[in-house]
Amino acid sequence: MRILVTGGSGFIGQALTKALTERGDQVVILSRTPARVPARKGLLVVDRLSAVKGRLDAVVNLAGAPIVDKRWTDARKQLLRSSRIDLTRQLVEWVSSLDTPPHTLISGSAIGYYGSHQDEVLDESADPSAGFPHELCRTWEQAAMAAESSTTRVCLVRTGVVLGPGGGALSKMLPPFKLGLGGPIGDGQQWMSWIHLDDEVGAILYLLDNPSLRGPFNLTAPEPVTNEVFSKTLGQVVKRPAVFRMPAFVMQLMLGEASELLVEGQRVVPKHLNSAGYTFKYTSLEAALKASIQ
Repeated sequence: MRILVTGGSGFIGQALTKALTERGDQVVILSRTPARVPARKGLLVVDRLSAVKGRLDAVVNLAGAPIVDKRWTDARKQLLRSSRIDLTRQLVEWVSSLDTPPHTLISGSAIGYYGSHQDEVLDESADPSAGFPHELCRTWEQAAMAAESSTTRVCLVRTGVVLGPGGGALSKMLPPFKLGLGGPIGDGQQWMSWIHLDDEVGAILYLLDNPSLRGPFNLTAPEPVTNEVFSKTLGQVVKRPAVFRMPAFVMQLMLGEASELLVEGQRVVPKHLNSAGYTFKYTSLEAALKASIQ
C-alpha cells in the first residue's frame, strides 16, 4: 500500500513508519519538522499536503501536540485543538477533493474521550463524562468521521498510555523510579490503561489490513491496572523501591486542570479489537515494562 502518515516524527509515528516500510509499504510522511524524520527506504517526507503527489491507499492521522506536558491555559487548549481538530479538518477536506480518495482513514484519538469514571469498566460504547478531554476528543473524532463515505472507511483509535523504549510516557516516569524516588500519585487507586508500542503499531496495521473494520477502537491492553500496581511493578522492574507517593494536590499545583489525566484515570478495555480478532503481544504489564526499558 501507499500510505500517508501525519505525525510521523512522533513516538508512535516513527515506530509505525518503520513497521510499514519494513513490510514493503510506501510511506509519505506529512511533518512540520521533516529533519526529525529518519531517512528510510520507501519513505518520502513532505511539509504540506499540496506536496503529496500520486494515489494513496490509506491515511493514518497521528498529529497532535503533547497533552500532559504543560498546564491547560487558554492558549495551550487552543494549540491542542488546532494541532488535532484543525489539521484533521484540513486533511479530510483534502482527502475529499481527490479524484480517487484513499480507501481507509485511521485517525488518532485518546481514551480521554470517556472523561473520568473511577472504577467503571469502559468499552467503546461507554457514555462519556463532560470535560475538556472529552470535548477535545469528541470534536477531533467528528472531524475525522466527515471523511466516511462509500469509498472511504474511518477507524478512530482511542489510545491509552503507550509504553515503549526511547520515548513516550515512560521516558518521563523512569528517571525518578531509577533513583528510587518513584511511587504512586495520590491514593494510587486511579486506573491506568496502557498499551505497549508494539501493540499500538500492531493494532493500527491490523485495522489497515482488515477492510471490514470501522468506527472507534480502544488501543489499550486487555488488563488495565491501578496507578498503585503500575508504580509497584515499575519499581520491581528497575529494582528500586517505589514508596515515594506524589500527593494529588502537588500534581494539581504543577499542571492545574491537566492533572485530571494523571489523578483520576480511566479503566478502559479493547472490546472492539478483541472482537475483531487482534492478538495482543503484551497483556502483562511486567512483560511490557521489561520490553520497554533499555
